[in-house]
Amino acid sequence: MESALPAACFLYWVGAGTVAYLTLRVAYSLFEALRVWGVGNVAGVGPGLGEWAVVTGSTDGIGKSYAEELAKRGMKVVLISRSQDKLNQVSSEIKEKFKVETRTIAVDFTSEDIYDKIKTGLAGLEIGVLVNNVGMSYEYPEYFLEIPDLDNVIKKLININIVSVCKMTRLVLPGMVERSKGAILNISSASGMRPVPLLTIYSATKAFVDFFSRCLHEEYRGKGIFVQSVLPFYVATKLSKIRKPTLDKPSTETFVKSAIKTVGLQSRTTGYPIHSLMGSINSILPSWMYFKITTGLNKSLRARYLKKNKKN
Repeated sequence: MESALPAACFLYWVGAGTVAYLTLRVAYSLFEALRVWGVGNVAGVGPGLGEWAVVTGSTDGIGKSYAEELAKRGMKVVLISRSQDKLNQVSSEIKEKFKVETRTIAVDFTSEDIYDKIKTGLAGLEIGVLVNNVGMSYEYPEYFLEIPDLDNVIKKLININIVSVCKMTRLVLPGMVERSKGAILNISSASGMRPVPLLTIYSATKAFVDFFSRCLHEEYRGKGIFVQSVLPFYVATKLSKIRKPTLDKPSTETFVKSAIKTVGLQSRTTGYPIHSLMGSINSILPSWMYFKITTGLNKSLRARYLKKNKKN
C-alpha cells in the first residue's frame, strides 16, 4: 500500500502539470487571438515606411482592395496590372476618393521581359510597401496531364505566381534595406499550406510563395524589413469565382481590412479570423483524411465543370 503512494503522487503531479500546461496554451492562444484579431497593428502600415506602395494585380479583387486600403492610409500608390484601361479607371477612383498621387505600369506578368519597364517606372520612388498579389489559378480542378494547353499553363503559372514575386522583390528590396524599413506582403493561398491534388501546379507555386516569404523574413527582419506570407482560404473574387460574400468567404474589402492589421504581428497569416480557425483545423487533420476530403471535393468540382461545359 505504501509503495503505491509515490506512484499516485507522481501521477497527480503529471496530471496537474498537464492541466497547467494546457491552460497556459489556451490562455496564450486567446491572448494572441485578441492581440491580432481584436486589437491589430492599426498604425503598422502607412507613409512612415515610405511614401509609395506598389501593388501588382491591382485592378481587381484583393490587389485592388490593398491599393485602396494603402491609399486610405495616406500612401501614394503604384498600380501594376495588364490592362491600361482598367489601370486608368482604378487610378482615377483612388485619386478622387483618397486624394493621393498614383502611377500606373501596364505589363503582362506571363512574360519575363517586363521587369526593365517596371524598374524604370519605379525609379526614384521611396517605396515602403510592396504587395505581390498578381496570381493565376486553374480554370477548374484537373488532373495534371489532362490540363488543356498544359505547357502554356505551366509557363504562365510559374511566371505569374513565382517569377513575379522574386523579380518584384529584387527590384524593391534594395531601397528598403538602404532605409532600414519596409514591408513586403506576398499573397499566397491556403492551397500552399498543404498539397492540393487536381490543383497541383497552383498549389505548388503558392507553397513556393509561402516558403520564399518565410525565408526572406528571417534573412531581413534584422535589417528592419517585415516580409509577410498571406494564406487566405476562399475570398469573394473573380479568381475564386465566388460572387456573394459570406462569413467564411469575405469580400476583398473585409479581408484586406483584417489582413493589413496583422502586418508587424504575424509574418505568416491567413489574414482573417475565420480563416485562421480553418487553418488550425486543416493543420491537424491526418494526411489520409485531408487528402480524401480535398481530392473528393476537387473531383466533384471537376465533374460539375465538365458536365456544365459538356466536356469528356
